[in-house]
Amino acid sequence: MTSLFITATDTDAGKTYVARLLTQALVNAGKKVAVYKPISAGCEQVAGQLVNEDALFLQKAANSGQSLDDINPIAFCEPIAPHIAAQTLEQPIDFEEIQQGFERIKALHSDVVITEGAGGWRLPLGGGHFMSEFVKDNQLNVILVVNMKLGCLNHAVLTKEAIERDGLNCIAWVANCQQNMPYLAENIQELQSLLDVPMLAQLQHEATPEKNIDRLNLDCLV
Repeated sequence: MTSLFITATDTDAGKTYVARLLTQALVNAGKKVAVYKPISAGCEQVAGQLVNEDALFLQKAANSGQSLDDINPIAFCEPIAPHIAAQTLEQPIDFEEIQQGFERIKALHSDVVITEGAGGWRLPLGGGHFMSEFVKDNQLNVILVVNMKLGCLNHAVLTKEAIERDGLNCIAWVANCQQNMPYLAENIQELQSLLDVPMLAQLQHEATPEKNIDRLNLDCLV
């Protein structure tokens, strides 16, 4: 089983977009793919259940027959930092619950498990814990999504350095080009040099994510 963790330079950098696209591409390639979004903040009440739109997107792309609760076991209604949402409800985030959810997904024996983080690499969970601890405990390979905008060079390099200081492998990165960035080509060229890992894709703004599938270089995941 191949386990991948999708992180990003910041919030709203395109983690879900990339995770969904990668899931669909691997399913199209004949792989059995499971998805995991352990924590979400920003949900709607649907039939008495908190439903996160990002988790729903992942569920629709995957093909391992997972329930939404299995994909996203910890969900908060307000679109705020998860540990603050937990504090307001007096419901601390249970780090062990995150691990138990991952064990259930591993038990599906999928070819690939794609886990999407929340926020950036060092997302606080409260109680001195960070989301990156889960990645480290499970030795997941990391894919870094870079939101191509002014300041992304610094954000990308610092994030990759933090990943490597945690003893993990950043195996690829994604240039997510969802806005007009001056000197985009020059910035991408600089990142290719600074990050020194394969670029999984340069994604463009498209009406539907599926139009970006052919831009994924799946060979760099081997």
